[in-house]
Amino acid sequence: MNLYRKLRARAAEGKPLRIGLIGAGKFGSMYLAQAKHTPGIHVVAIADLAPDRAHAALARTGWPAERIRARSFGAAQRDGTTFVTDDALALIGASQIDIVIEATGKPDVGIRHALACCENHKHVVMVNVEADALAGPLLAERARDAGIVYSLAYGDQPALICEMVDWCRAAGFEVVAAGKGTKYLPAYHASTPATVWLHYGFSPEDVAAGDFNAQMFNSFLDGTKSAIEMAAVANATGLTPAPEGLAFPPCGVDNLPRVLRPSAEGGCLHHVGQVEVISSLERDGRPVFRDLRWGVYVTFRAGDSAGNDYVHRCFREYGFSTDPSGRYSAMYKPYHAIGLELGITVASVGLRGEPTGQPIEWVADVAATAKRDLVEGETLDGEGGYTVYGTLRPARAALAQNTVPLGLAHGMKLKRAIAVNHYVRWDDVTGDENNPTIAFRREMERKFLC
Repeated sequence: MNLYRKLRARAAEGKPLRIGLIGAGKFGSMYLAQAKHTPGIHVVAIADLAPDRAHAALARTGWPAERIRARSFGAAQRDGTTFVTDDALALIGASQIDIVIEATGKPDVGIRHALACCENHKHVVMVNVEADALAGPLLAERARDAGIVYSLAYGDQPALICEMVDWCRAAGFEVVAAGKGTKYLPAYHASTPATVWLHYGFSPEDVAAGDFNAQMFNSFLDGTKSAIEMAAVANATGLTPAPEGLAFPPCGVDNLPRVLRPSAEGGCLHHVGQVEVISSLERDGRPVFRDLRWGVYVTFRAGDSAGNDYVHRCFREYGFSTDPSGRYSAMYKPYHAIGLELGITVASVGLRGEPTGQPIEWVADVAATAKRDLVEGETLDGEGGYTVYGTLRPARAALAQNTVPLGLAHGMKLKRAIAVNHYVRWDDVTGDENNPTIAFRREMERKFLC
């Protein structure tokens, strides 16, 4: 409630939070658009493999040229400007930086950068939810051991959902389900970067005018991003997936308490305490009334103990939307502002030493699943591509079935054919166990479940 006051105090003291941003894509650009207006913040450096892309992001978001003239980290700190580089590890190692924002979207790169932050005692804001879904529980443990904060990124839906779950629990409610909305139809699992814009209704002119990445946008459409984000939520809250993963039930905000309750009581849930994503489309393609496509939700109940009739009466008296029994209710947030809200995490980490969501256990994983019939010798192309999509799984089931995590299903060659909608298993692919990302993932598996 007082982050802004604390930021103003840091600005008045001449001791701003010193930020390094890695990755100047869409999320990074959105953060930059707001950072220049935020007191107590100094973006000391930006690292991107293509520095021209970082300069373009700064220009697109209204940064004046005189603020990006620095030629070194030290010069940037001295005169309050920003240094642009292509060397992310140098940024992490720079003494002029306190907090690193990892926004590359590449799971192997994100893991490498987070471990470097541990070595250099830099707090890490993990925008890279792909890395978190692949190995977040072990990364968070390494960060705690190093005395730094590892945090999910506010503005992204997982951190917003974690906040709502925390609100429920701190207020004494039992969380029944939590998740987000999205545009979903079963056919979208087969979508590729070549077809994605047709599904979104974007014209070639729309695409040309924006900073759009077809493979990343396709990840949102084909269900992969939903699986990744719900894995992050599950691992940060202890809520768990249904055995078969996400069902994507069509549901509008008025029906959240009715639909997102246990199936034994007329809802769609496998169990109480579940992560689930709701669709903004009915299965026949019609739009859901008052959908939650851009938002997040939590459903909850007061429980069965004595005195809860009083709570149910309070629900009615204060206009809470409930199921017919009056026991189940819901809260939702209709939008998420993505990188425009990232400053909340930066301030929370830098001023309070608290994450806005962090893995606490490993309960959910994302399995690579064939988008079509795949043939022997094909090479997998990862998230949002032409070969696989991600399916949310309970972590123990994924490990028992030897499924390849979606975050590693890039560049692997198939040793045998795989039928559409079947999981890719380790026996199906060539994989180098000496690869540091695979080795780190194997270490997490042994530590948390084996």
